[in-house]
Amino acid sequence: MNTAELARTLNAARVCAPEVDREVAGAYTSDLLSDAMANAPENGVLVTIQAHKNTVAVATLRDLAAIVICNNRPIPDDMIEAARSEGIAILQTAEDQFAVSGRLYPLLRAGS
Repeated sequence: MNTAELARTLNAARVCAPEVDREVAGAYTSDLLSDAMANAPENGVLVTIQAHKNTVAVATLRDLAAIVICNNRPIPDDMIEAARSEGIAILQTAEDQFAVSGRLYPLLRAGS
């Protein structure tokens, strides 16, 4: 599954869509950025409510394909700009982290 397919599957808005849709190799759900920095899988997706520029820094360190911002949290312009410059997709959904994680689990486990 790539980041465009991920957005369609989650019915999520593509707030930041890099030119190239990257393949997604897994997911990690956390609102604690130090936890995500230690445990999110490379080429994965971070599912969180942390909508700020530091989340992009963590995604860059872990070489994540996308960040899914839950609960329709507003996404600041500086976060979008940072993600655009790093080639990281940002998706936004009204669903909470539990629901998003539950939808992703069978899809990403089936591919591994």
